Amino acid sequence: MNIVKNKKWFFLLSAVLIIPGVISLLLFGLNFSIEFTGGSKLEFGIESPTMLRPGTQEIQAAFQAKKINVHKIEAISQDTFRIQTDPIEQNKKNEVFREIGKFGKVIEKRFETVGPSIGQETKTNAIKAVIIASIAITAYIAFAFRKVSNPVSSWKYGVSAIVALLHDVLIVVGLFSILGKVLDVEVDSLFITALLTVMGFSVHDTIVVFDRIRENLRKNFDLKFDTVVNNSLLETLNRSLNTSLTVVIVLFALLLFGGETIRWFVVALLVGIISGTYSSIFNASQLLVAWYEWDRKRKTIDK
Repeated sequence: MNIVKNKKWFFLLSAVLIIPGVISLLLFGLNFSIEFTGGSKLEFGIESPTMLRPGTQEIQAAFQAKKINVHKIEAISQDTFRIQTDPIEQNKKNEVFREIGKFGKVIEKRFETVGPSIGQETKTNAIKAVIIASIAITAYIAFAFRKVSNPVSSWKYGVSAIVALLHDVLIVVGLFSILGKVLDVEVDSLFITALLTVMGFSVHDTIVVFDRIRENLRKNFDLKFDTVVNNSLLETLNRSLNTSLTVVIVLFALLLFGGETIRWFVVALLVGIISGTYSSIFNASQLLVAWYEWDRKRKTIDK
């Protein structure tokens, strides 16, 4: 099976998967949670007779009566509400609950508040974490493959791995941009955790393939570079698929039986692991071959 021969189709498929998410990112961005934007999130239930049970309009009016700006209000069930507001303090929350108390007994289930400055700092630190991880990965791979500079320079292995990693990040982030617009899914610190985990998994899978390419270049120096890469992919294919499949099975189990609080965290991991397996096999190594072929053509033209 010649995987390398069809590299253009693999690149095209990646573009088809990435472009909708990128367009969504440019148009709508991400739906950040209060951890990044600042604000308060409340979840509470109301025990009251059916005839007195309030709706979202009555709940919103109670907050506005206390001069609290409501960003989003959601009725989770007939008697449970989730609300996102500007940052409020404990005493202000108690005032609102007393106001809502005229409809029945208020049962607090969740209360979180984050100041805008802390939210902005969290967002900045998350971006820094992704950038630093990417730079460190590139440097490490370039160093690890420093003795394999023929026919492709060692630093190109690092760049190819980062391109594959960027592929996975864009797919996950783009998907969550679409989900944020369509299903109001929020991006929180768990999402950043999932993103960094996906980055690590993607690079781990890519390095396994690159390491086999390095070994085969030493043993089969008389073969063409694209043949060596194709052979290396075939030799590591079963290992990559089996490793990813076991992780995917576990994540599916978590998605089906895990709690609501980790649902989108699991979705991000699931999409990222599948994307990372694909990019490691069909993008990173293929990019090395495309780079090698482009260098050869350029040298031929220069002559």
